[in-house]
Amino acid sequence: MAKMTNTKYGYVTPQEAEMDAHLDKWMKRRANKHGAFSLDKKRRKQHAKNQKMPLS
Repeated sequence: MAKMTNTKYGYVTPQEAEMDAHLDKWMKRRANKHGAFSLDKKRRKQHAKNQKMPLS
């Protein structure tokens, strides 16, 4: 039986721990690439939403 390692997901095999670490890194890179943690983007969208449309 493989030696179990305690991770933030519980006790897993070393191979599962390696896969989890790889997936976590990938998800973090993808989120940063798409601006998931960008407060400026959120502020711009909210600011644009609060502006009134000019009547013409």
